[in-house]
Amino acid sequence: MKSRRFVFRDIEWWIATFVFLIIVLTNIVSGANYDQIDKFFGSVFMPIVIYIGFYVIHLVIIPNYLADKKVVRLILFSILCAVITGALSGVCAAGIGTDAERFFRFYFSMLALYPGYLLTAILLKKMLLPPTFKDYHLYNGVRLLTIVIFAVIFLIASQIFVNQGTLIILFIVLPGVIFFVLYNYYLLYKNRQSGNIKAYRWFLWGLISIIALVFFIIAAEQHIPEIMLLGLGMILLLIFVIFPLSNLIFKKYEDYIGKIDDLSLQVNQSSANLSFLRSQINPHFLFNALNTLYGAALMEGAEKTSDGIQKLGDMMRFMLHENHMDKIPLNREIDYLRNYLDLQMLRFKNESNLEVEIKLTDDVCEGSIAPMLLIPYVENAFKHGISTKSKSWIKINLRCLKGSVHLDVVNSIHPKKQTEDPRDESGIGLENVKNRLTYYYPDKHTLTIVANDTEHFVHLGVQLS
Repeated sequence: MKSRRFVFRDIEWWIATFVFLIIVLTNIVSGANYDQIDKFFGSVFMPIVIYIGFYVIHLVIIPNYLADKKVVRLILFSILCAVITGALSGVCAAGIGTDAERFFRFYFSMLALYPGYLLTAILLKKMLLPPTFKDYHLYNGVRLLTIVIFAVIFLIASQIFVNQGTLIILFIVLPGVIFFVLYNYYLLYKNRQSGNIKAYRWFLWGLISIIALVFFIIAAEQHIPEIMLLGLGMILLLIFVIFPLSNLIFKKYEDYIGKIDDLSLQVNQSSANLSFLRSQINPHFLFNALNTLYGAALMEGAEKTSDGIQKLGDMMRFMLHENHMDKIPLNREIDYLRNYLDLQMLRFKNESNLEVEIKLTDDVCEGSIAPMLLIPYVENAFKHGISTKSKSWIKINLRCLKGSVHLDVVNSIHPKKQTEDPRDESGIGLENVKNRLTYYYPDKHTLTIVANDTEHFVHLGVQLS
């Protein structure tokens, strides 16, 4: 399966935000060592100014250029942002006692570093994106490595406001935490989840023994016994903080993935159910139409039969092509309904006991609808509402309102022994339509069915998207 391309603009922003946050927090904590207030505020606000300048260019100016392709505006706003950022950061640099020459070397190196990264990213797109390679794995990995490399270069070049504490956190503490989290996931958490407790204990106590041994050797060489307490604190931090928190994250992640898998399974099952429902509905209409044509051919000449065949061809085309779509134009659904009614009238027009009243809107109905939602209730009226011995009636009224379609069907009811096809009384077609209405139009349809001893009434209203 082809991998997905990462959204690197977001990744770049999150990494930059994290790095600058560590820098600012470290400068605040270490600011107590400054003997002057302007040095403290300069060390804190200078990285904030640089970060705001990065944010404006990276997430405002460049995305706007990608949208409108206006090069002049890109250049003007970039220069303006660079000038304002340089002026404000220059004031902060003066506050911490940085001379002008050192500041300008730093700032112009920053101005060169960012375009250098953008150019590198463009070259990687040209070299590594499909179809050059079959998927995005290599491209994603190289881009992530490139971000890390440029972040390291930035930290090295930003010594005027990046202190030693920041470097320790980003280059020692953070990689160490990442290592222990990965160690926990692959060697501890996975083994415990799979029930391999013996391997889990070996890896846990093996790690603790190695850490204790390393700190013991360092304490012995440095002749500082207190280093052993630092090793003990690190072991306690792993056991009671890092491992439990990472286990909680792993569990939440697996629950989240499990929910996604369950939803995907439900979607696949719903699609299969819809296909099954359609396969149940379609043959019923085809056989009805064929029976109608058969009766018309016996009773009348070729002219009306050919007209019926043409209408049947339109209906079959509809079912072969459009009936398998999720949504179709409402006018196509109504055209199918007209063809069905015309075929039925060919069959029953000489029935003296039958009164049929049909009102179909002549307006062009706008909007889309799930196919085969209207016809089952009309078809049900012809199937159960006609008797060759008793007076029968069918009244159909279809109208389109703004954003909705409404169908009213009224038909007479006769004893079961007088229905045309007494073997077919399961009503599975109507149940399928109800299921599809619930699936496609939850809380956006009304279905009212009222029946007494002599008459059956259906009203269907659907709000169209």
